[in-house]
Amino acid sequence: MTTLAEIEAAYRSSVHRYRGVAAAIVRDRDVAADLVQEAFASAVRRRSRFRGDGPLEAWLWRTVVNAALSHARRRQPARARHSHESVTVPGTEHQELRDAVAALPERQRIAVFLRYYADLDYRAIGEILGVTDGTARASVRDAQAALRRTLEVTT
Repeated sequence: MTTLAEIEAAYRSSVHRYRGVAAAIVRDRDVAADLVQEAFASAVRRRSRFRGDGPLEAWLWRTVVNAALSHARRRQPARARHSHESVTVPGTEHQELRDAVAALPERQRIAVFLRYYADLDYRAIGEILGVTDGTARASVRDAQAALRRTLEVTT
């Protein structure tokens, strides 16, 4: 069984990464911080359900990503009304790039965040997204190609 200390250690060592990816998904840093806190509280409550099939980190990432996606889907109509609000996507500085990343299909966008912001390998990304590592790799590759095409047109 996963111990409380293991979950706490994962939280302490990577909370900024979890919050960054959650913020990129929900486009609100304050909400992201709350979602990460709630996701870890849920993980603590459900730690006996962790089967150990994969790394604990992947299970925690999946918990955080699912919480952020659920929130984003519930709030989508409100977010569409306030689309002028912007949150800086981790690692980006230009509006064109932020817009291009935001326009990616959900799986590609999340795969890119997990690969380049959370620095996870394709196996872990696949576990988080519920796909094979090959599909995770293809999602990142397809996202890169789409971003290149989009940014070549705008520059």
